[in-house]
Amino acid sequence: MSEWWTYTLSDFLMFAPRTYYRMIELYNVAIWPAQLVAAAVGVAVAVLLAGRRGGRDRIICGLLAGCWLWIAWSFHYQRYAQINWAASWFAAAFALEALLLAGVGVIAGRIALRPAGSVRCTVAVVLVVMTVFCYPLLAALTGRSWTTSETFGVTPDPTAIATIAALALAGGRIRLLLLIVPVLWCAVAAATLWAMDSRTDAVVVAGVAVLALWPAIRGTPATGRLVAR
Repeated sequence: MSEWWTYTLSDFLMFAPRTYYRMIELYNVAIWPAQLVAAAVGVAVAVLLAGRRGGRDRIICGLLAGCWLWIAWSFHYQRYAQINWAASWFAAAFALEALLLAGVGVIAGRIALRPAGSVRCTVAVVLVVMTVFCYPLLAALTGRSWTTSETFGVTPDPTAIATIAALALAGGRIRLLLLIVPVLWCAVAAATLWAMDSRTDAVVVAGVAVLALWPAIRGTPATGRLVAR
């Protein structure tokens, strides 16, 4: 038996890259035109982040919660679990994130995002917009079919990145709780993509996730603190 240190990430991959992207393709065909609705949700999140609408934080958390719940059921549990036994656990984690967003952010209203107009907020808005409109282009840029594009709101990677960008603007320890699942997913996704030799996608997921996490790493001032409502 080979020594454990001789193994690579690819040795732990339970499916072929072609199988994974074929699953994405079939999923996209099956849910069309849900991608357009999801993109509209992403644009709404960006607009709300850039605006000063009352109840903005609750609405953003509610929109993100809906996306996470959809992905938990429709992507992970119904599709990904057919080729990866761990996907059932991914579904549970995504459902948990949806419940946290709904419970803490919508019902309790205890998420206070940094006000619009700051540099950090502008960065978050740009990242969300890029995730919605540019992330799907990775498929074509890396030589894959357009039908394998991954879209915010219906696939996990861009949704996790956009969620990190938004929640990193929150203050207090509560943001750390809400960021655990998105950050861990980006790490899992980057490792999986690297193992599938999708190195460009892996670098994009890891790099953009770290950039989106920047406000949380730097810390947000009092204007973005946790408040009791």
